[in-house]
Amino acid sequence: MITKRATILCSFLLLCLVLLSSCGQTSQSTSKTPTRTPLLPTFTVMPTLTSTLSTPTSTPGATPLHFKVRVLLTGARRPDDLVLDPQGRLVFSDFYNGTVSRLNADGSVTLLLSGLAGPEGLAYLPDGTLIIAEQTTNRILQLAPATSTPTVLRVLPGTPSGLSCKDGVDGIAFDPVNKTLIVPDSPTGIVYLMSLDGQKLTTLASGIVRPVGAAVDSQGNIYVADECGGAVVRITPAGKTTRIGGFGMPDDVAFDPQGNLLVIDLQPSIHALIRVRQATGQRETLLSKGLIEPQGLVVDQRGNIYVSDDYANTIMELSPA
Repeated sequence: MITKRATILCSFLLLCLVLLSSCGQTSQSTSKTPTRTPLLPTFTVMPTLTSTLSTPTSTPGATPLHFKVRVLLTGARRPDDLVLDPQGRLVFSDFYNGTVSRLNADGSVTLLLSGLAGPEGLAYLPDGTLIIAEQTTNRILQLAPATSTPTVLRVLPGTPSGLSCKDGVDGIAFDPVNKTLIVPDSPTGIVYLMSLDGQKLTTLASGIVRPVGAAVDSQGNIYVADECGGAVVRITPAGKTTRIGGFGMPDDVAFDPQGNLLVIDLQPSIHALIRVRQATGQRETLLSKGLIEPQGLVVDQRGNIYVSDDYANTIMELSPA
């Protein structure tokens, strides 16, 4: 009798523990409310997943493990894509307000352009010309130095629509190796090389669900974020493509000075800046807390990483500590 009671009691206690554990897990998984909690001033990189990439591109120094974070811009603006101008200042697009602005060293903002139809990706040419991807019209615009009115450089073949993953052009990049522009035509799923005068389009890759942000490594390999395909597509100079999967909604890509791939993942359950080590393929979350809808990504020569969030209305700087 004593043994039977003890067995019943133990079973009851075990059942209670299981129920308590289940409740705790349910509470965590169903919390979807975004937060605008201020970012931590310092943090340590947390490893997450692994993947396979090409051989390392360049390693000028050790990959930093710690970063200091500070908010450079906050307020009513909705910064989307980012680029550094020839003077090293941040320039950002605002899709919702149709503007392109510059963030100055003192924290003030200078309006460069307004009245645009959904500006997204930005790139500077060596002569200081600013290239702008206009999503609503699926056009590429250019703003010459010392001018205030953009001109149309090229209307892309794709036709934007309200269908899922068929929005117009998003991110673009300058290819310093070929002296051309990398232009992912999102509605068609084709990535082009475009001549700087806009006259020639050369297909680099096709069949991508929604190609958006792009970047070039030191060996001339082109990386394109496939936002609706959950992958980053690598395109070699010879035209070979490789899909690097395991992402949610990759929106922008860049490289740090050590040659590691940086990826902005804006899937709500992830909303993070992820670093992929080129040598090992290991993935590390550099920033997640405080992000709501991360969009733009750019890295300066000192290894400072800049991330924009168009819903939190912020631009953040991650400096190696």
